Amino acid sequence: MKKLTLMLCLLCLSALLAVPASAAGPLNYTIDAPGDPDYGKPTSIEPVITADGGVRKNEDVSKNAALIPPGFGTASADTLNTGTPLTPNLAPGYTPATGAVVNGTSAPVVIPGSAIPDTPTLSTPSASVTTTGYTEVTSDLYYAAGHLGTLKIPAIGLSVKVYEGTDSGTLMRGAGHFEETSIWDGNVAFAAHNRGVNNHFGKIHTLELGDEITLTTKLGTRTYEVVSVSKVSETDRSGLAASTENMITLYTCVMDQRAYRWQVQAVEI
Repeated sequence: MKKLTLMLCLLCLSALLAVPASAAGPLNYTIDAPGDPDYGKPTSIEPVITADGGVRKNEDVSKNAALIPPGFGTASADTLNTGTPLTPNLAPGYTPATGAVVNGTSAPVVIPGSAIPDTPTLSTPSASVTTTGYTEVTSDLYYAAGHLGTLKIPAIGLSVKVYEGTDSGTLMRGAGHFEETSIWDGNVAFAAHNRGVNNHFGKIHTLELGDEITLTTKLGTRTYEVVSVSKVSETDRSGLAASTENMITLYTCVMDQRAYRWQVQAVEI
């Protein structure tokens, strides 16, 4: 009986092996080719020619569109797409000043076109060059105690040292300098708390037009006159923009209104 069972098993196995693969249906494999003929991520503002002969606008994702992020702890530190251009004279939407030096050369400035560019527009450098006021913070500008200068506002009885950065640790020591802004020429911007022991900017919203602000650094002393006191959105970074005019910008929180900031601006007199 056991021999008969074994023989039947062998016969069944032989029969299965004898069946051609096609009897069970062909084994078909299909590998879809990529649907998008435009490979890679674009890194320029040149137009993209698609496989069907069409033309579409490219989006600049090169260093020209890169932003220097806001300082840690600032009002917009966690807000996407905020900051200042890494290369302002090449950034999309920015028009280089006539005669600007691009990549260390004195060649004519190439101004990128809008939408789908045709032929770049060339502008020839002129004798007068307009530059944006900016003074970088360097090691020789620090005082022995670690601060960059002293800010005084007589109208509110304020005299406070200013330090680099706007993180919470810095604001515990005094007023903080926005790292993306100038420290002397152009727009100099500071932030400070509006409550607690270190509420240095707690009264800046009470300043009136014409009130004076004095900034003293190793580069000298400048006096500014208040020209605006306003409440702005905490995501509004326009007050940090570079300027050819010597000015100072102050920021602090608005009590019980987390979405807003007090912004005071003053110009040199």
